[in-house]
Amino acid sequence: MGLALTSILVMALLSLTTGVADMSFGAVLHGQVDDALILLASRVPRTVALILTGASMAIAGLIFQMLTRNKFVEPATAGTAESAGLGLLVAVFFFPAAPMLAKMLLASGFAIAGTVLFLRLLDRLPPHQPLLVPLVGLMLGGVIGAVATFFAYQTDLLQYLGIWTTGEFSGVLRGRYELLWITGGLAVIGYLYADRFSIIGMGSDVAITLGLNHRGVMWLGLLIVSVITAVVVVTVGSIPFLGLIVPNIVSRMVGDNLRAAVPWAASLGAGLLLFCDILGRVLRAPYEVPIATILGVLGSAVFLMILLGRQSHAVR
Repeated sequence: MGLALTSILVMALLSLTTGVADMSFGAVLHGQVDDALILLASRVPRTVALILTGASMAIAGLIFQMLTRNKFVEPATAGTAESAGLGLLVAVFFFPAAPMLAKMLLASGFAIAGTVLFLRLLDRLPPHQPLLVPLVGLMLGGVIGAVATFFAYQTDLLQYLGIWTTGEFSGVLRGRYELLWITGGLAVIGYLYADRFSIIGMGSDVAITLGLNHRGVMWLGLLIVSVITAVVVVTVGSIPFLGLIVPNIVSRMVGDNLRAAVPWAASLGAGLLLFCDILGRVLRAPYEVPIATILGVLGSAVFLMILLGRQSHAVR
């Protein structure tokens, strides 16, 4: 864990010093106003946003996989992120003057509805075919995404939809990212209830036998996952694969005990997002490659490795 935290600190420092505009800590310490403005108004908010988003999305993926008892799903492949985007479109069209917090709450409501719909579909799938679960999630996400695209086309909001479906942090500035602190608070709540989510992962019969309020803990988990997803979509756009590959890697490292897995998931999620963002800033400098593109390429490759690895293990 010490090595992981040190790596995050190093990448955070790199994130603070990487960008189109020149900025140095020495100039800031000597009172250079321009350098201090770049650091405090752009670089620090961007780095904090990356850490909060990476840690919270990884924890949301971990909780979601425990609630569904399936390692191949995450909010971005189960219709949750698409539902949040649809909710945001509805909020922008019907309540354009509403504050961003109100729009986020409406997007969270849509995200919860989409997640509940996915869980209803999950109950009807055969339990011995886990690979059907991500396929159904992707199809549900595709249907909801098609509805959102049609709605955006009819209401001339396609440009907004494009921004929310492609996560990137170049627009993060002071005053435009603070909603992400909500995800940090929800991640802490997820850690506090980690033992209960671990029991949920053993099945409803075991949970009820142990005296756990199964329905209440399920709804708490859905609320945490949906609100984190909605806040991230509203603030920086959809981030693919993060909530899928990080929980799988952590699960192989420390098992399915959420109390032990949450700190690792938060560290790896934050570190992975920092790495992808720095890579996107230096690959075609001074232009930026969106972090969703970088993470989409890396995440899809890792996801395929996980799928093929599990299949070959099952064959043996």
